[in-house]
Amino acid sequence: IHNFVLNEAHETQDDALRGKLTNGLDGILADLGVSSHQFDTAERGFSFRYDAPLDMRMNREGGKTAADVINEYSGEDLERIFRIYGEVENARKVAQLIVSARDKGSIGTTGELDAAIKAALPKFAEHKYLAKVYQALRIEVNHEMRSLEKFLEGAVDSLRPGGRLVVITYHSLEDRMVKNFIKAGNADGKEEKDLFGNIHTPLKAINRKPILPQENEIAANTRARSAKLRVAEKIEGGKSL
Repeated sequence: IHNFVLNEAHETQDDALRGKLTNGLDGILADLGVSSHQFDTAERGFSFRYDAPLDMRMNREGGKTAADVINEYSGEDLERIFRIYGEVENARKVAQLIVSARDKGSIGTTGELDAAIKAALPKFAEHKYLAKVYQALRIEVNHEMRSLEKFLEGAVDSLRPGGRLVVITYHSLEDRMVKNFIKAGNADGKEEKDLFGNIHTPLKAINRKPILPQENEIAANTRARSAKLRVAEKIEGGKSL
């Protein structure tokens, strides 16, 4: 059994999947969730529940922080990451509020960010809205979608024919990419067909729909509420596209 950390700061996971372990793995299980410890450690800056520095880096040894993104990105780029990575409603307004606030002074803490965008928060869904904003920033800081795509490609190449890939996702962007990859062999879901019209993909889905947590599992761990589990099996001769 081998454990890998899946984020941009740990490139060795991809090298290991493509190199040392290419003898043919029987199975790979990927849990894409952020650990509760990270969410609950205030100084990491992952949660709006604490007033803390805007960090959000999985690996704190280097790379840009969420504060860097907030203070240095253009309004257009902020709108883009909120819209794409957080699926934030009214992403443009959020970006404009941030730009306006930072003109008066840099935004360095979660409390300062929350105050800057308060005018955009829905009256009865503030926490849900903030969660989307923070998700978008975390994904951008850690290049999570790019890392997931590289992982899926490496996983396919490392599995033996008949080996299985099991992935647990926690938000729609991750689940969409995994679903696309299983269906079409690439992150965009672009289908490539052979001369007979069959979709060329290295994987076949084992479960047509994702497996969802049961009520007792959610009761034991409320953060499992959004989890979705997908299973795929490598086809003979299958390689990442």
